Amino acid sequence: MHENNDDKWIGIDAAAEYLDVNKDSIRNWIKKDVGIPAHKIGKQWKFKKSELDAWVESGKSAME
Repeated sequence: MHENNDDKWIGIDAAAEYLDVNKDSIRNWIKKDVGIPAHKIGKQWKFKKSELDAWVESGKSAME
């Protein structure tokens, strides 16, 4: 199975830049369990751009 290069795992810094928000906002969304698609891998939070896109498009990102 071939993975799309645009859908690699990214960290909090890259996710914050991708969503144009502060990385503290990302951390707060994870803590508040607002549904942001975050996956803990080891000690780090990782994200897929496609999942972030779907989350924003669903409108759930506006329910903080």
